[in-house]
Amino acid sequence: MLPEVIVTRYVTPLREGGSVPGLVEADDLGTYVAKFTGAAQGRKALIAEIVCGELARRLDLRVPDLVRLQFDPVIALGEPDAEVQDLLKASGGLNLGMDFLPGSVGFDPLAFGVEAAEAGRIIWFDALTNNVDRSWRNPNMLVWHRELWLIDHGAALIWHHNWPGARGSAPRPYDATDHALSRFVTPTAVVDAAAELAPRVTRELLAEVVALVPDEWLLEEPGFDGPDDVRGAYVDVLADRAATVHERVTLSAPPREAAAPPEWLKVWVTGKAAEAKGAEGAVDGGAR
Repeated sequence: MLPEVIVTRYVTPLREGGSVPGLVEADDLGTYVAKFTGAAQGRKALIAEIVCGELARRLDLRVPDLVRLQFDPVIALGEPDAEVQDLLKASGGLNLGMDFLPGSVGFDPLAFGVEAAEAGRIIWFDALTNNVDRSWRNPNMLVWHRELWLIDHGAALIWHHNWPGARGSAPRPYDATDHALSRFVTPTAVVDAAAELAPRVTRELLAEVVALVPDEWLLEEPGFDGPDDVRGAYVDVLADRAATVHERVTLSAPPREAAAPPEWLKVWVTGKAAEAKGAEGAVDGGAR
């Protein structure tokens, strides 16, 4: 089970995210980015955070530590924003926290370089988890101590919003043309990442990861007998994707070389240059 802490202070809302996470302090003296069950995306966003975050950690990708957050809305009564107050009132009880990385900065593909091998591992991982929210517009990565950290996986595992069609999602392609790391990666790097990581994504590893999801977030899922049945469905879909998803990753096409100009244009340009040279000679002759 993930470590559990109790929120002792609500510091401030973080409005960069659509779910309006908040910065909180807890009884272990830690500071966390809290993701709330009362947000518009609901509990499934928090499930995706746990499954993706803990799977990434086991594949040696850098993600902030996750904790179970016990939250009493009374703590945040001083928050003046009515919308945030409504969110907090709807989120009493168990929520999710991510370790706050002080001094980190948002990743900008124009400001930071990434080695092709690392870019390949991250793109492969995002393809595995159907992460549609790591584009150049919204990278959801931080640079901390000169290393790249992955955050905000709430929009991944998009198929768990439609379980009847989830198994059918396994063979679908993953479009990485807008991925924040697409400019750094090569097709070979994605294939190499698959060779390294896919064998590690065993059913046993996936079962270990999904076991970290609290039972109460898996209850009353239509079509399932209980939390363990839902966990098995996560394992099935991810195991199906892991083996071959690298074959269906679409990357940005390399820049095309400029085409040679047509012959008629070459003749026209040559003629214009000759005319200009003749005109210059006439001017020079008149000046003398």
